[in-house]
Amino acid sequence: MGFVLGVVIGVLVGVCLIVCFVKSENARSKLRSELATTIAAFARMTVEDSRKIFTPEQYPPWVVFSNQQKLNWLNSHLEKIWPYVDEAASEVVRSNVEPILEQYRPMILASLKFSKFTLGTVAPQFTGISILEDGSEGITMELEMNWDGNPSIILDIKTYVGVALPVQVKNIGFTGIFRLIFRPLVDEFPCFGAICYSLRKKKKLDFTLKVIGGDMTAIPGISDAIEGTIRDAIEDSITWPVRKIIPILPGDYSDLELKPTGVLEVKLVQAKELTNKDVIGKSDPFAELYVRPIRDRTKKSKTINNQLNPVWNEHFEFVVEDPLTQHLVIKIYDDEGIQAAELIGCAHVRLNELEPGKVKDVWLKLVKDLEIQRDQKNRGQVHLELFYYPYGMKNEFSNPFAPNVPMTTLEKVLKGGGGGQEAAQNGGEINRRKDVIIRGVLSVTVISADDLAPTDLMGKADPYVVVTMKKTERKNKTRVVPESLNPVWNQTFDFVVEDGLHDMLILEVWDHDTFGKDYMGRCILTLTRVLMEGEYKETFELDEAKSGKLNLHLKWAPQPIYRDS
Repeated sequence: MGFVLGVVIGVLVGVCLIVCFVKSENARSKLRSELATTIAAFARMTVEDSRKIFTPEQYPPWVVFSNQQKLNWLNSHLEKIWPYVDEAASEVVRSNVEPILEQYRPMILASLKFSKFTLGTVAPQFTGISILEDGSEGITMELEMNWDGNPSIILDIKTYVGVALPVQVKNIGFTGIFRLIFRPLVDEFPCFGAICYSLRKKKKLDFTLKVIGGDMTAIPGISDAIEGTIRDAIEDSITWPVRKIIPILPGDYSDLELKPTGVLEVKLVQAKELTNKDVIGKSDPFAELYVRPIRDRTKKSKTINNQLNPVWNEHFEFVVEDPLTQHLVIKIYDDEGIQAAELIGCAHVRLNELEPGKVKDVWLKLVKDLEIQRDQKNRGQVHLELFYYPYGMKNEFSNPFAPNVPMTTLEKVLKGGGGGQEAAQNGGEINRRKDVIIRGVLSVTVISADDLAPTDLMGKADPYVVVTMKKTERKNKTRVVPESLNPVWNQTFDFVVEDGLHDMLILEVWDHDTFGKDYMGRCILTLTRVLMEGEYKETFELDEAKSGKLNLHLKWAPQPIYRDS
C-alpha cells in the first residue's frame, strides 16, 4: 500500500510542479495530455491487479515483493514528457545553482555564470523506488536514477586580467538516489502539505570541461578549480541533508528546513602501519576529515614527516544536521609537496552508531575506496575518539564556571555547561574568547604485562616500562623484572597535567641489556576516558610488537582552571 500511495503522490506532484513551471500554453496542454495518459495507465494497472487473487505470481512484472521496485513503465512516459521537463527544470536549476557557483567561485576568477543551460534530449532512467518506514508523519520515497545525458551547459568565465572563457560542461554521467519527502499528510487534496526533495546519495558524477575555441591549459589550475567549484555547488545546493521545500498547501513548514541538531567532536589520535608511498624514505602523512564534503567544512591535520605510525592528537569539531544518515569520513594522504597529495587510505563512521553523550574510541581499517568493501590490502589503521552531543542534551556534571565561558562541546559535557546552537554558525566553529583547561593529577599504575615477545637467546626478556606525558615530556620508569615474559610491577607514578583534554600518555616497554636495550612495543593513550570516568582498569595490546599486553590502572584527581587565550 505504501508503494502504491507513494507512486500516486509522485505522479500528482509531477503534475503540480511541471505544469506550473511550463510557460507555453501549447506546451502545457500537450504536457497535461501526456501526464493524463500516464496516470490513466497506472490507474488501469492498479485497479485490474487489485481484483486478482492475492498471490505474487499474478501481479504484473513491474510489481516486485521487495523494498526496491522497478519503474520501466514510468521511464517510457518520462521520455514522452522530457522536452517539457527540460523547459521547466532548466530555468529552475539555473536560478538555484548559479548563486552557489558564485559563492564557491575560485579566487582567480572575476565571475562564473551560466551563459546556456538546457538538459538536452536524453531523459534519465529511474531504476528503482523505495518507500522508507522512518516513523514520521509523512511518506519518504527514494528514487534511484541513471543519466548519461547530452545537456548543453556553457559557463561564462571571466578572469581578473580580462580574459573571457566560454567553458562547456560535457560528457555528463550520473548515478544517484533522490529522496522525496511528502509531509505532513492532511485530509485535503492532494493529501500532503509540502514536498522536500534532495540528492540522497551521489554514487557517480563524471563530466569533462572544454574551452570553446581554446585550450583549457591556457590558465594553469583553472580546470581543477572549476571542477571543484561545480562539485561543491552540487554538494551544498541539493545533496542531503540539504533539501528544497516546495509548499503545496498553505502552512508553516519550518520544521522541514535544514537545521543543526548537534556537534560531533573528533580527536584524531594516531595511525599505524600506513602504506609507504615514497620510494626514498617514508610517507609524510596528513589527514582530511569531513561530515559534509565541502571546502569550508573540511578539516585538515598537520603533516607528520617521514613516519608510518604518526601521532597527531588533534581536535576537530563538526556541525551535524542528520545523525541518522550522515557519517564522518577520514582520508589519509601522503604529502608530496608542490605535487598533488597521494591517497594512502580512507575510512568512515556512521553517526547513528554513536551513543549521544558517550565517547567512542575506535580503530578504523583504511581502504582504497569507501564504495568497495572487498579491499584486502593492509593500508593501515587510524585511531579516533568520537563524541556526539545533541543540542539541548542534559548531563550529570556540575559546572564550576560561569555559563557564558565558551568551551568545546566535550569540555561543556565534562563541566556540565551543556550544548547549544551557538556552535552552529559558520560551519560549526565556536568563537572562543577563553580556553578552558582541564588541570589535575594523573596517577598511573603499571600493574603487569602478559605474553611479551622474547628478545633473549634463551627465550626470555628483562622488561621495564617507560611512562611519558607527551606535552611536558616528563618521564618515569618501572624497575626491571629479570627473565620474564609476564612481569609484575605494581608501581604507581603521579603526573601533574596542565591540559588533560589535549595531553597524551605514552608507555613504552623495553628489554634491559647490559650493553643496551631492545624495544618491545608501546601503548599511546589519550586522557579522555579517565577524565570522563575518574578511574578505570584496562588491558591494552602493545603496538609495534609481535605480541604482548599491558595491564594498567589510571586515576584522575581534577583541579580545573580557566585562562584568557
